Amino acid sequence: MSDQPRGIDSVLVVGTGLIGTSVALALRERGVTVKLADQNAGAVRLARELGAGDDWEPGGERVDLAVIAVPPQFVAEWLLDLQKTEAARFYTDVASVKALPIEQAARLGCDMSVYVAGHPLAGRERSGPAAARADIFVGRPWAYCPGPETSPKAVQAVRSLIELCQGNAVEVDPVAHDEAVALVSHAPHVAASAMAARLASASDTALGLAGPGVRDVTRVAGGDPGLWTVILSGNARPVAEVLEAVATDLAAAAAALRAVSVDDDAAIERVTELLRRGNAGQSRIPGKHGGPPREYAVVQVLVGDRPGELARLFQAAKDAGVNIEDVRLEHAPGLLLGAAELSVQPEAAGTLTKALRSHGWHVP
Repeated sequence: MSDQPRGIDSVLVVGTGLIGTSVALALRERGVTVKLADQNAGAVRLARELGAGDDWEPGGERVDLAVIAVPPQFVAEWLLDLQKTEAARFYTDVASVKALPIEQAARLGCDMSVYVAGHPLAGRERSGPAAARADIFVGRPWAYCPGPETSPKAVQAVRSLIELCQGNAVEVDPVAHDEAVALVSHAPHVAASAMAARLASASDTALGLAGPGVRDVTRVAGGDPGLWTVILSGNARPVAEVLEAVATDLAAAAAALRAVSVDDDAAIERVTELLRRGNAGQSRIPGKHGGPPREYAVVQVLVGDRPGELARLFQAAKDAGVNIEDVRLEHAPGLLLGAAELSVQPEAAGTLTKALRSHGWHVP
């Protein structure tokens, strides 16, 4: 017997990229019947082979919910076409901006009573159905934006979808949503890309010295430029405003450092002030499970680059009764080993260190 909430037995997913296919996989794991549609025949075929669902036949039996997983500029057109054929009882989307598709859908004359705009804040640097995962939404915020015309049943259908995918439902105004994601997602991607672009012409010496700092700052710059161009176009004004504010701070820091380089030592205080504000902002990012940020102790362990080493390391922590709150790996250039940084509760650091050393691990 399936364990999905009542009312969501069948879903049509339009768009079999990373998010659409991940939605389909998550639903299939919960026993939901999923139909797939995509203008890219290769993408829908791969999604089907991954077990995400079966091909959708236009004009077939109406599904409970249609999930439109296409770029924001095309959501409204798909919504109108699907509603014309009564493809579903209710409709939602997963585009990363909300005001644009809502405005366009209303202008096209879509039935807004059965449509709830949505956006799961989850993703990966990779794209396409091959990168999809059923667990990508677990514990992640999933914004949904009902309007004044939206029926309670449509809202319940979308909340059931979020529950099935194990996301965290967050009701939000569409304009507030777009301003928020400009700050916490879209502008950071552009900033990361700007920094990563400096590396394109970097010397081999500089790249050979690259460490975790530059990797952390540029990690998201590996995303698909075509996809991100579409996302940024759909949220252009809010993103521009954030980037302008960041650019002002960077220009002020650059001017201060220029002054320092010609013996104006007092100018460095302007850079220090920016670093302090950065500390304050970073400390406000929610911590584990969305709760308040916590301070963890970090235990560094040298790990060989061999199969099973991380499994042995985690087993040693388990045997010591220590929960690993977070982990990051840094590989040593030219050596078949790396450093694992294990974040644990401060009171557990000594216990873990002692246990690892007793098992032969090298803990500096």
